[in-house]
Amino acid sequence: MSEDKEDRQAHASPPAAGSTGTLPRAPQIPVLMRPRVPPKSAIVPLPGSVLPAAVAAGLIAAVTLPDDPGVGWFVAGLAFAVAVYFADKRARGTAEPHFGLASVLWAVAALGLLAVGMFRASTWLNVLCVLAACVAGSLAVVGKRTVNTFIYDVFAVPIEALLAIPWIGRGLGKLAKKPESRGRPRFLVPVLASAGLLLVFVPLLRGADAAFANVVDAVIPELNPETFVRWGFLFTVAAFAVIGACYLLAAPPLPADDDAPRKRLAHRLEWALPLGVLVLLFASFVAVRLVVLFGGTEYVLRTSGLTAAEYARSGFWQLSAITVLTLLLVAAALRWAPRSSKADRAWQRGLLGVLSVLSLVLVASALSRMWTYQQAYGFTVLRLLVEVCELWIGLIFLLILGSLVPLRSAWLPRAAIGAAVAALLGLAVLDPERFIADRNIDRIAAGKTLDTGYLSRFSADVVPAADRLPEPLRSCVLGPVVMGISEDDWREWNLSRALARQTPVATADGARCPYPTRR
Repeated sequence: MSEDKEDRQAHASPPAAGSTGTLPRAPQIPVLMRPRVPPKSAIVPLPGSVLPAAVAAGLIAAVTLPDDPGVGWFVAGLAFAVAVYFADKRARGTAEPHFGLASVLWAVAALGLLAVGMFRASTWLNVLCVLAACVAGSLAVVGKRTVNTFIYDVFAVPIEALLAIPWIGRGLGKLAKKPESRGRPRFLVPVLASAGLLLVFVPLLRGADAAFANVVDAVIPELNPETFVRWGFLFTVAAFAVIGACYLLAAPPLPADDDAPRKRLAHRLEWALPLGVLVLLFASFVAVRLVVLFGGTEYVLRTSGLTAAEYARSGFWQLSAITVLTLLLVAAALRWAPRSSKADRAWQRGLLGVLSVLSLVLVASALSRMWTYQQAYGFTVLRLLVEVCELWIGLIFLLILGSLVPLRSAWLPRAAIGAAVAALLGLAVLDPERFIADRNIDRIAAGKTLDTGYLSRFSADVVPAADRLPEPLRSCVLGPVVMGISEDDWREWNLSRALARQTPVATADGARCPYPTRR
């Protein structure tokens, strides 16, 4: 039924503008390039709940966001979610809520990524999680797909935050003209009065009792010009993020129409021939790999002139590049290949299905090579990350195979982002630095050397694994890690660092610490 419907739509003429009593839909171009006449900020009034919510979220983010991974990241993310939800709820009153099940799932994923900082001390892992949380949060606010590009949906909140500046200006101007609130918003005086009382009474109470002074020092960081600059920057970013989300919810873009006809290639030969050649090439490669598989390791060494580890390293990056390029070609074919007839759809399903299956074989080959190389030379963060990326690409190819059944691929970009979020959360559960240390320590039993210098640069996540090492290797790894952990305030509380501080470590003799060169 859906294919016949698409056939009719592909040959149907577009309806006349205004025939349904609604505005004609704008072309699918990025929002930054689409003129708004009149601009949305001029016709959508500023709800009174937006500014208080933005100020509250900005203040919380400024005070709670830490420099290191910690609980403060989750608190700031939760403040943003609560501020946007209640500002939107107050603005729409009894109208239908904007947030559906998809928005709730994206919001939960974003908060889950920010919660990683409470348990894992690895900086690189938390940076990836924070970036992914920003993307998930934007998709949570956007909700359903829009007529704009997927790039817009991913960065909708920061884009709309910039576009909301005239909206805020007009709203403040109208608010200042009201007789009952001339010159000031209603919430401004209570906020300023509360801040003034805190500035007066907190220092007095701090000086009156030493125990209360310790509590204040643990809650409030040391005040200096750098602290106020940092607070101002974080307040501005968080407040404008809330404003951008509310601006997007006040007048959301048009939802995407999955049944709308798209411009596609005119002839089947334009895409089928290049992809058919690629399928034959991949099939030849897979056939050679099968010969190598049945020939064994001796056949590989005899024909290539390399060791097993060198053979693995020499092909991994090429295979990774091939899978990424193939993924782009498949995405282009799904977007532009004609499907107006049953023969076109059969060719698309057949060629893209075979190409995806062969690409999965290439992904498996790349993973096998990297695993062999790690067995020979040890595990590192970079090697683990590229393996996770390869698994993610393999999952995308599986999703593509699923999309070929109905020949609908509009949901694939968001599914790919969701798979990346799931991969990051899975990586956090795995505890990557501890996993890497465990695998490298296990290699000692096989007579391999341990690069203690590399492990000593890890975060506190490595402590449980390194604690089982014999001396002096234990002190060589744990000494720099534990000694480098500074005291945290409540914003920076982290489970790994809290447990690492309780680990006794002797001062290591640098001359007794083996630091082999990693390959």
